[in-house]
Amino acid sequence: FFRFLIMFFSKKLQKFENIKHCFFSRKRGFSEGNYESLNCGLESADKKENVLKNLELVSKKIGCKKELLITLNQKHTNEVICFNSDANVKNKLTGDAIVSKVKNVGISILTADCASIFFYDPKNKIVGCSHVGWKGAFNGIIKNTVEKFNELNSNNNDLVAVVGPCINKKNYKVKTDLFKKFVDQNKKNEIFFEKISNENYVFDLRGYINKEISNLNIKNIENIEKDTFSEKDFFYSYRRSCLNKEQDYGRCISVILMT
Repeated sequence: FFRFLIMFFSKKLQKFENIKHCFFSRKRGFSEGNYESLNCGLESADKKENVLKNLELVSKKIGCKKELLITLNQKHTNEVICFNSDANVKNKLTGDAIVSKVKNVGISILTADCASIFFYDPKNKIVGCSHVGWKGAFNGIIKNTVEKFNELNSNNNDLVAVVGPCINKKNYKVKTDLFKKFVDQNKKNEIFFEKISNENYVFDLRGYINKEISNLNIKNIENIEKDTFSEKDFFYSYRRSCLNKEQDYGRCISVILMT
């Protein structure tokens, strides 16, 4: 019995026959209640057997063995894991990005407002994925991911970068301290903030991410323009759950795999 999953794809990545990828929505899984329904976050307080069933569904859809669907123990760090041989491939390592040369391994990112980014170097056959919220972005997770590609002889001109669904600027309210943090790092970061009251700003996470990618001389960029906060039928949202005083929230999964 195969559920008809709701999936979002990159037009750029769909051109490569050896790449399978998907930004999965929250639809058509096994979880219930606040977690309805394709919750892939084992860290959530959801029933573990439901999450495992969801992950198995995802692995079937993406075309890898369930034990080769790799998720990270994400901590909003700038740590990048590298799989350059089968022997390196392990599940649940702590970090917020994976760069891989290994075929038939689904590398994935879990999100609930943060962005997942896919990278692909078609020349050298290397894939990557990063988990990017404000902390990861601020601390250089994107730069570190691309540097890992460079260590594997990848040239930034060859890279394709796809930024997945994330929270839209209008729904991402932050306080003055975050504004100050970014502006102290670089005055030019002011453009990603808009003041909405004395103490509050809205922050353009997607805009900031795109600037970070462009600064690395990556020209081939695509955005899946979906707002995780307002599109509640399709996405989990940490911010929306907080606003609704829900105890916990599910996580959507994004997976890329090279055959």
